[in-house]
Amino acid sequence: MGFLKQDAPVVEDFDAWSQGSRAEKIVPMAQHWAQVGFGTPVALHLLYATKILAYAAIALMIVLLTPGISGVGEIEQWWTEPIVLEKVVLYTMLFEVIGLGCGFGPLNNRIFPPMGAILYWLRPNTIRLPPWPGRIPLTRGTSRTPVDVALYAALLVMLVVALCGSGTGPIASLNSSIGVLPVWEVAMVVALLAACGLRDKSIFLGARGEVYGSLAVAFLLTGTDIIVAAKLVLLTIWFGAAVSKLNRHFPFVISTMMSNNPVLRPRWLKRKFFTHFPDDLTPSWISRWVAHAATAIELCVPIVLFFSHGGWPTAIAATVMVAFHLGILASIPMGVPLEWNVFMIFGLLFLFVGHAGIGLTDMHSAWPVVLFAVLASTVVVGNLSPRTVSFLPGMRYYAGNWDTSLWCMKPSAAAKIEQNLVAIPSVPAAQMKKVYGGTKTAALYQYMAYAFRAFNTHGRAMFTLAHHAMAGRDEADYVLTDGELITSTAIGWNFGDGHMCNEQLIAALQDRCDFEPGEVRVVLLDAQPIQRQTQRYRLVDAATGEFESGYVRVADMANSQPWDDTIPVYVDAHATRN
Repeated sequence: MGFLKQDAPVVEDFDAWSQGSRAEKIVPMAQHWAQVGFGTPVALHLLYATKILAYAAIALMIVLLTPGISGVGEIEQWWTEPIVLEKVVLYTMLFEVIGLGCGFGPLNNRIFPPMGAILYWLRPNTIRLPPWPGRIPLTRGTSRTPVDVALYAALLVMLVVALCGSGTGPIASLNSSIGVLPVWEVAMVVALLAACGLRDKSIFLGARGEVYGSLAVAFLLTGTDIIVAAKLVLLTIWFGAAVSKLNRHFPFVISTMMSNNPVLRPRWLKRKFFTHFPDDLTPSWISRWVAHAATAIELCVPIVLFFSHGGWPTAIAATVMVAFHLGILASIPMGVPLEWNVFMIFGLLFLFVGHAGIGLTDMHSAWPVVLFAVLASTVVVGNLSPRTVSFLPGMRYYAGNWDTSLWCMKPSAAAKIEQNLVAIPSVPAAQMKKVYGGTKTAALYQYMAYAFRAFNTHGRAMFTLAHHAMAGRDEADYVLTDGELITSTAIGWNFGDGHMCNEQLIAALQDRCDFEPGEVRVVLLDAQPIQRQTQRYRLVDAATGEFESGYVRVADMANSQPWDDTIPVYVDAHATRN
């Protein structure tokens, strides 16, 4: 890869390549990805690194402007003040809910502009997706109203107000001379986040409510209960993420992520993460070992942190977890959850090193345990029934196992989306043409995106099921687009979450675009429940509804190659075609 130039795949005979089947066209793209990754220019990685530094610098500035906080040279006197963590939590929530964090920029296929979120959520008539419109009063509908805009704006204003606030005074049990923000300020943030989330789940997910919202709730408590509750939140995050990786999918994430790692530059080294390049691109023993080691670290080391209460066990455990998050950060993973990893490093140092001595025996109420029970229950339900819980509150982070979708659309459907949606960016195919300056190059990168998806186990199922979705029709009439990209265009935010590109979004687009039968056909693939070795799927025509359902086996996906789109599909007996 060059500093400014993309390391693009080379196809010597483009005409011959373009005449191949989809699977045949993915083969050279997958082989290129295995030793280069997406080929991102170094300058783009530096852009993301600069964004991380800017995030950290602004956080430090906000903390230093807090009354009672002295300069950087006296950091040892104030870095464990509870208001420091409190403001970093609220600042990071603001950073994320504006759209500057997860899902930002070209590495999340968001190019013009590099973010959505605030550009959509302050704009009436954009699409909103209420989580329970049939159960929660005053949440029906999918069109953003002035009320929704006002709620979101109020959340932004309240976060800024809190970040400018002062501490309420000394807290002896925390050895604090400054204290924490007034409870009403944090309560208002939590209430507004909840109100926004009930009207539009994308705002709650975009704010990373399961992380920063939960930590904000911890600051509604008093004394040592704040620290205990915050420790339990981080413990749940790590434990939930580790449990979700107990599957056959995660080694595929490792091999794919290492291929795209800007630090591991030699091609020969990247090829080592695959069984036998270029013919067998399943994960090698190295990828599997790294996956098992990472899972063990995330599962076991946080327990040591939580119960060690200082000394060399805490020092070793904290060092391991810092290295763990730095490893993720250095890979600049697709979806770019970069600032989240920076926050987790700061959070673990603040809570488990700076306040190592505070544990369960220091609780003065049961509320920390109640918060933990709510989060843990969500994780359990999310693993047992992933279709009912987003992978974010389910804390199934980067496990290779989340709900996904693939949209088979005719060009006429893309035109209708352009004409009828209140949205900012154009559909993904049009953006690619603008960036790469020609149909041929854009086609290559379109198939590079297909290869990336196919490197994950669920990609093989999605491309297989695409044949079912377009059965009886000319597949050349359709353009296949990842559901995450449709979601990005439609609602302004996406982070690998199939819960935002399911039947609810299909219906919202149908209401606005009036697709003809067969014009848009969508593959919806549920994540794997932890107790089963299968994944359910549904095929939906935007105009006429679901017309097929069934399941695929995880073993069949895990034993296939990225270009394999013929894995066995088990169709439900009641399925009907139209």
